[in-house]
Amino acid sequence: MKKIIKTSLGFFTVFTLLVTFSLQQVIAAEKIRWKVQSTFNTGWPALGDPVARLSDTLDRATDGRIKLKVYEPGKILPPLEISPSISKGDLPAAYNYMAYDQGRIPAAVLFAAVPFGMEPWEYAAWWFEGEGAKLANEIYNKQNIQVLLCSTIGPETAGWYRNPITSLDDLKGLKIRFSGLGGMVLNEIGASATLMAGGEIFAALEKGTLDATEYSMPAIDEVLGFHKITKYNLFPGWHQVSTSTHFMINLDLWKKMGAADQALFEMACTAAAMRAITTGEFLQGKQIGTFPSKGVTAARLPDSVLRELQKVSAKVMDEQSAKDADFKKVWESQQAFMKEYDVWQKWGYLPRNF
Repeated sequence: MKKIIKTSLGFFTVFTLLVTFSLQQVIAAEKIRWKVQSTFNTGWPALGDPVARLSDTLDRATDGRIKLKVYEPGKILPPLEISPSISKGDLPAAYNYMAYDQGRIPAAVLFAAVPFGMEPWEYAAWWFEGEGAKLANEIYNKQNIQVLLCSTIGPETAGWYRNPITSLDDLKGLKIRFSGLGGMVLNEIGASATLMAGGEIFAALEKGTLDATEYSMPAIDEVLGFHKITKYNLFPGWHQVSTSTHFMINLDLWKKMGAADQALFEMACTAAAMRAITTGEFLQGKQIGTFPSKGVTAARLPDSVLRELQKVSAKVMDEQSAKDADFKKVWESQQAFMKEYDVWQKWGYLPRNF
C-alpha cells in the first residue's frame, strides 16, 4: 500500500508539473492585440515611422503573436487626451510626445525637448545609462503608465519665417507656432507663441493667422509645405536640440506581461529609436540641398541672438523648477549629465569648426 501511495504521489507530482509547465507556455504564448494611438503621422520619417517599425518588428519577431494596430493622429483620441486614456485603461498603449502632457505633468516636457539641451545620442545615453528612464517611470508610474524610449532625433530648424531674423527685436510681436519650453522662451521676449497641430499650420500661415512656424526637421517640414509660403528657414534649432518620443503602455497591462514579452517591447523600442537617429541624420543634408530650387534661403541665427535666447531659456527653466519639484529633479539630473558629457565631448571629438 505504501508503494502504491508513493507511486500515486509521484505520478500526481509529475502531472502537476506538466500542467504547470503547459499553463506557463500558454501564458507565455498569449496573443497581444492592441490599438495604439500615434501622436505623429506614421509616414513621417524618423519622427512618425518608429511606431510603424515597432509594430512590424514585434509582429515578425513573434510570428504574429504580438500585433499592434497603429492609428494615425486623432483617429482615436486627440493628443492631449492620450495619456489620461492610457492611465484609465481605455487605451492600452500609444506612441506619444510627452510635451503634450506638460499641462498636467510639468516635468513631462523635459523628456521630449529642451532649449539648449542634449543632442540625440547624449539624450539616449542619459535615458538608458543615466537617470532618464528611471525618472520618467517614477513620474509616469504614478499615472499608471510605463514609458519606453522609442525615438530620438536631431534638432528641428529654428523655424520658417517670411523675413530674416537678425535680432531679438525681429521676433517681438510675431505670431508664431512654437511648442513646449521654446514657446515659453519666445513669449518671454515678446513674441506670441501658440501650439498648433502639424496639419493645421499650413492653412494658418496661408491665412496670416501665423507669421512664422517651427515644426520639425527639414525633411518633415517639406511634407507640410511651409516652403511654399515662408522662404527663410533658420538654423540651428536652439529650442529642440533633440526631439524624443516614447511608447506608453498601461501599467496594469505591462505588469501582467511575462518578462519575455516585456523584454521584446524594450528591445523593439530601442531598435526603433536607433533607426530614428539614423533615418533623421541620413535625410536632412539632401533636403537642405533642394532649397535653392524652391527659392528657400537657409540662414543661421546670429550668435548674439542665440546667446540672448540662451539667457532667457535659463530664466524660464529656473522659473519652472521653482514651481514643480519633479521638474526641478529631472532638470538637475539633465544638467549634471550634460556637464559630465561636455568633458568627453570636448576631449573626444573633433571641434565643430575643424
